[in-house]
Amino acid sequence: MNFILFDGPRRNHLLPFTFTRPVSEIRVGIMTLKERWEAYLKASVTSLTEAYLSVKYPVILEDNNVFIDASILPSKYLITIVGSLKAGEVIKLGEVVIAYCSSSVKTIEELQDFKKIDFNEDIVQINSTWDIFDKNADILQSDFDFITEGRKSQPISDTNRVIHPERIFLEEGARVEFSILNATDGPIYLGKNSEIWEGSLVRGALALCDNAIIKMGGKLYGATTIGPFSKVCGEVSNSVIFGYSSKGHEGYLGNAVLGEWCNIGADSNNSNLKNNYAKVRLWDYATERFEQTGLQFCGLMMGDHSKTAINTMFNTGTVIGVNSNIYVPGFPRNFVPSFSWGGASGFTTYQPAKAFDAAKVMMARRGVEFNEVEADILTHVFELTKKWRKY
Repeated sequence: MNFILFDGPRRNHLLPFTFTRPVSEIRVGIMTLKERWEAYLKASVTSLTEAYLSVKYPVILEDNNVFIDASILPSKYLITIVGSLKAGEVIKLGEVVIAYCSSSVKTIEELQDFKKIDFNEDIVQINSTWDIFDKNADILQSDFDFITEGRKSQPISDTNRVIHPERIFLEEGARVEFSILNATDGPIYLGKNSEIWEGSLVRGALALCDNAIIKMGGKLYGATTIGPFSKVCGEVSNSVIFGYSSKGHEGYLGNAVLGEWCNIGADSNNSNLKNNYAKVRLWDYATERFEQTGLQFCGLMMGDHSKTAINTMFNTGTVIGVNSNIYVPGFPRNFVPSFSWGGASGFTTYQPAKAFDAAKVMMARRGVEFNEVEADILTHVFELTKKWRKY
């Protein structure tokens, strides 16, 4: 079987994060959606995505392919059904296409002629940007159980104060000293070569992925994921950081999602609760309007390569696009388009040439090259997002 994760109908609802990656590369829990499918299937998986992303994320097509909606998470039962698919068969939950088997990509109309296999169990699906943090606790727990089953954690240093050590797992090279680790409300997972520096307070659930760092005095809780090579400090609550991003100083980040290569300036804060305790509305690129999340707590959504200056403030339910730079004092509006430069007093266009110069320097500090492929993707995003920039 050749397995392919396709973006599916939820892609535009997951912008700005899917401007720069397929749906399959979204991180939630401990793993990305792709990593999770590969772990459950015990097979390599490729992604079917937008043409401008396909150079970085190429798809492999063979004679017999199983196409799976990347926004849907695997389960042991779903893996069994997917693995038994035959050519001309489609798995559906109501009208939701979960997977189908074919020699080529099919449209919804073409799938009407396929043999339907009903799937009647519940599925976990990432339908919106806020699902990434809102569903993180359950997904992180499931990932923890899957990854650690039958394995033994590296020892936890006795300089730490630990509650429920059986729910704490350290991969090879992970280090934590003179910190408090409380796994009462959820597991704590430390990936390979990750570090928690002295004086940190961690209340699970937490996933600190490979090579990520919590700096001295960090306060993290409820369920939070810090992606690979990211650095955090200050107070972080129920947030997901995809990777290679920095929130290295004091300040509050809550009910939030950050893409890759973001930087949050010292003492920056986001609100995650309205003063009147009303449910939060959030910008949805698919509908091009603010949609009701149904959540009372919803903070900041920030696309790749976006940054803030020190003491930046964000209102409840703010969406920042790709490659934006927020530095003017005060609260910027709740939707900031990609490639914006400014803040509360107004914005100008952040020209790609200047944005790319900054990206080259930032990525080089982590040993990653900003190459022509990255530049082409971001140039395409710049063109795609012109209609939302009114300056």
